[in-house]
Amino acid sequence: MAASGAPLFQRMVVIGLGLIGGSLARAAKARGLVATVVGCDERPGPLEEGRRLGLIDESETDAARAVQGADLVVLAVPVRANRAVLTQIRDALPEGAVLTDVGSVKGGFVADVRGVFGELPARVVPGHPIAGSEKSGVGAADPDLFREHKVILTPEPETDAGALEKVCRLWSACGAEVLTMSVARHDEVLAATSHLPHLIAFSLVDTLAGEDDSQDIFRYAAGGFRDFTRIAASDPVMWRDIFLANREAVLEALRHFRGDLDQLGAAIEAGDGQRLQQVFTRAKAAREHFSRILSGEAYLNTMNDQTVTYTARPGGPVQGDIRVPGDKSMSHRAIMLGALAEGITDVSGFLEGEDSLATLQAFRDMGVTIEGPDAGFVRIHGVGLNGLQPPHGSLYVGNSGTAMRLFAGLLAGQRFDSELTGDASLTRRPMARVADPLRLMGAHIDTAEGGRPPLHIAGGQPLKGIDYELPVASAQVKSCLLLAGLYAEGETVVTEPAPTRDHTERMLKGFGYPVVQDGPTARVTGGGRLSACSIDVPADISSATFFIVAAAITPDSDLWLRHVGVNPTRIGVVNILRAMGAAIELHNEREAGGEPVADLRVRHAPLKGIRIPEDQVPLAIDEFPAIFVAAANAEGSTELTGAAELRVKESDRIQVMADGLDALGVVSEVREDGILIQGGAYGGGRINSHGDHRIAMAFAVAALRASGPVIIDDCANVATSFPGFVALANQVGLTVESSEETQ
Repeated sequence: MAASGAPLFQRMVVIGLGLIGGSLARAAKARGLVATVVGCDERPGPLEEGRRLGLIDESETDAARAVQGADLVVLAVPVRANRAVLTQIRDALPEGAVLTDVGSVKGGFVADVRGVFGELPARVVPGHPIAGSEKSGVGAADPDLFREHKVILTPEPETDAGALEKVCRLWSACGAEVLTMSVARHDEVLAATSHLPHLIAFSLVDTLAGEDDSQDIFRYAAGGFRDFTRIAASDPVMWRDIFLANREAVLEALRHFRGDLDQLGAAIEAGDGQRLQQVFTRAKAAREHFSRILSGEAYLNTMNDQTVTYTARPGGPVQGDIRVPGDKSMSHRAIMLGALAEGITDVSGFLEGEDSLATLQAFRDMGVTIEGPDAGFVRIHGVGLNGLQPPHGSLYVGNSGTAMRLFAGLLAGQRFDSELTGDASLTRRPMARVADPLRLMGAHIDTAEGGRPPLHIAGGQPLKGIDYELPVASAQVKSCLLLAGLYAEGETVVTEPAPTRDHTERMLKGFGYPVVQDGPTARVTGGGRLSACSIDVPADISSATFFIVAAAITPDSDLWLRHVGVNPTRIGVVNILRAMGAAIELHNEREAGGEPVADLRVRHAPLKGIRIPEDQVPLAIDEFPAIFVAAANAEGSTELTGAAELRVKESDRIQVMADGLDALGVVSEVREDGILIQGGAYGGGRINSHGDHRIAMAFAVAALRASGPVIIDDCANVATSFPGFVALANQVGLTVESSEETQ
């Protein structure tokens, strides 16, 4: 509804008063979206029922008469009836009236419109609400039928933007999530996800019904059979029309399915259990992912559909004995190298965050059998360096710049084309830093404007090793080039200006691949092989940092953090906080899977401001949001320089942290490559995290010493790196409430 309360349309005509048309009429009337609703149907029965139920204000059996004076006409007739109805209304349709439809085949509708009108009029907006009910007919009309369901609009280049916007508003006001896509893509997607399952269900039930023992088959069928074949009870005439109207897309989906089904049959015949397990494991994971999408929990959906707000209150002390989730950087790499290894790799401590799950799913999409995760345990059936299969679509990596940059390196050496995509936040982050050196190696990579995602990587390109000096210290770029080097002819040499995390080098060695390290330089020679091994992923020091700072700034705190990764290239946060006076002890230092780990004990101690040594900056690059909170609680000022890299993370972390600190009353001065923070008392306030998970968690920690509540907006992305953060925070003494709202 318009902001003024005026209806969107004065006179809406619904041609075809069945379940969908009747539900739209009822929803529009109930919400005041239209002034007058006219029902049109060649059958008087539905019209009489519609009048009796109050769905429509007027009724008409003649379509040409019905559309006179209309500013919105909705075709809700069977798809093969569209052309006849369009012919009837062509000369009577008022100039300026918006015309839309609800059919499940968009190519046929657009073709019918062009055939009848000789063109696609600008105010035609093809649409398809993906909603239904076990009941049919106008008597089943439900004003909430479209609530939390998707409506797909398929505008063409000729479509008027104003008409499209009004149709979007109509469906949104009815509670639907409105999406747009091309006509061709819509018909392809619906052919695979709706039309093909109906075809299979009709065929299977018909086949079994023809068996001699059909009565026993149906009598003893389990619930799964009943659930699957329920759709075979759909209207045969309607589905006949849909299959014929969308014949090309349905046939393509059927050909693809038939080929995969034949391969399964061949695997059964050959006794190929590994092939069967591969398909079943991949299908199970995909089905679980699909279920999470429907419930709003999947990594693909979370950032777009959920608004998460934290309310954090003053508290303390921070006490307990905990283990934070596994290291995200290592979880990504363990999946990648395990998939490219020969044999079975077992991973324990895997981070079951959304970004890591996206990496796991991407390899499943490329034919790798992966069992789990189950309480952090993952079993990977590696396919070797050259065993990946072409994915059917783009590879989605969520919010992870690490995953996208590392994937770019290993995909550059594959024989097939690929596309890397991510969420809205990742799409704004620079990828030229990996694309440019990969092009020097011979890769063909296309990016969006400004070197940003998506990345289109051409397969079959021979790579050659290069000697490359990183312009900026970056473990992601270094790792990308080393992974590409596995596929390159000759030696790939990467030299960094300052030390960065070396998880890739360590893990490659763990998988038996020789890596030569000489100070700031790492070398690999292409043509080797990776051998499966076991990986124990330590607790993530980046996740532990929030609790380290929480205990350090809060009086009477005493906190143990177990099995934390203390890789020398990641230990900068401990060094910096100790220099500020933090009481941090490392106990039981040991190695796990080639990585140094330790138990950390953190107690409260007064902090003082320092000038952070620039040689520690690359060793703590992801931990600075929490370090800034420590600086706000320190006596005197803390100065950071040499940290320009922070401006191109999930957000501009220097500016976003400065804005948040300012909202709490903390004085800071932003520099081009750093910040000056003046410590002291501060109050509560409202913070915009800009979708950056580390910003959100840092201000939840800051609330411990605030004089009032801290409200933090846009926190959904915390799930990407630290699932269960709120629960664990409350367990040790923080007071954080999380509220969710579906957009």
